[in-house]
Amino acid sequence: MKYSRLFRDIFTLAAVAMAAVAAHSQIKIGVVLSTTGPAASLGIPEQRTVELFPKEIGGQKVQYLILDDASDPTGAVKATKKLVSEDGVHAIIGATTTPSTLAMRDVVAEAGVPEISIAAGRSIVYPMDDKRKWVFNTAPSTALMATAIAQFMKGKGVKSAAYIGFDDAFGEDWANNFAEAAKAAGIVLVANERYSRAATSVTGQALHIKAANPDAVMIGASGTAAALPERALNQVGFKGKHYQSGGVANPDFLRVCGADCNGTIVAVAPGLVAEQLPASAPFKAAAMRYAKTYEGAYGPKTLTQFSANAWDSGVLLENAIPEALKKAQPGDRKAFSAALRDALEGLTKVPAAGGVYSMTPTEHNGLDELGVVLVEIANGDWKLLK
Repeated sequence: MKYSRLFRDIFTLAAVAMAAVAAHSQIKIGVVLSTTGPAASLGIPEQRTVELFPKEIGGQKVQYLILDDASDPTGAVKATKKLVSEDGVHAIIGATTTPSTLAMRDVVAEAGVPEISIAAGRSIVYPMDDKRKWVFNTAPSTALMATAIAQFMKGKGVKSAAYIGFDDAFGEDWANNFAEAAKAAGIVLVANERYSRAATSVTGQALHIKAANPDAVMIGASGTAAALPERALNQVGFKGKHYQSGGVANPDFLRVCGADCNGTIVAVAPGLVAEQLPASAPFKAAAMRYAKTYEGAYGPKTLTQFSANAWDSGVLLENAIPEALKKAQPGDRKAFSAALRDALEGLTKVPAAGGVYSMTPTEHNGLDELGVVLVEIANGDWKLLK
């Protein structure tokens, strides 16, 4: 009896030890998203996407720890600190928004944990420095989207434009990049307005824009809050063309904006309109893999810019983790995180929903002009412009 109890105790201790080793050696990916608050229409589809990610990569089990920042940069910092110091994650996906991503940068850089942002601000990864070397992002950059829109405007004979956007880091990033792109296209910027993400009216700003009489207006906002300027401009009788960033590319925006958004031109990641992409696109198959997987799980017409960006963060990890495992193991958190950062920076010609990614030590977005397409909103749907 004593011997059987002894053996049982030994086996129990061995099982506990083996479980502890397995848990210690698995790869942990922290995820910081805005699943509540003003940016929830962006963060919720991102969370749904992460839930579709593979649970094993390179022969290693992968655990995803998802936290909500409540659409607040302070919340993003708090979540990041928890994931790094308490959960010991090897990498972080997030955040949903540019302000939250920028707020997280100091934490990940100090901890030596690579971050793959899903936000689009060019300032997230440019210019490269000691902190940004730990940060990557998958969304087409503000600069790429702004250039695509400005050149399209030029082709349509637009001579003057106005800008209205959020009064935060996202809106400022868009204001700066659109101003540069408009100048390069020979378009004069005649008005520059801002509004809060929580605003309920922008009638005053819309009247200022109407008085300036531009040929077109660029809206630098995201989520359902981006519908506010569209509606206000129509109500005050503005007749120019409306343009939006990929920050509006989800079904919730289409629902909220309704007929006010018909005819609006939007710069988006190609994955949003995967089925409409030409067969010659070098990432068509990769984009369709995303579209079929996401819509297979959540139904037709559920694709969003944000789910596509989140999907691509997973694609980058699928490609980088096997390379990192050649240099370090997850049991050594610091060494594996550093190896993963290096592997992400070394990725070249990786096709995904948003285009083909090629990273370098000075380029942590990795997309070129093929990473942006223009669509027109037509009766509650996205129509790819050829």
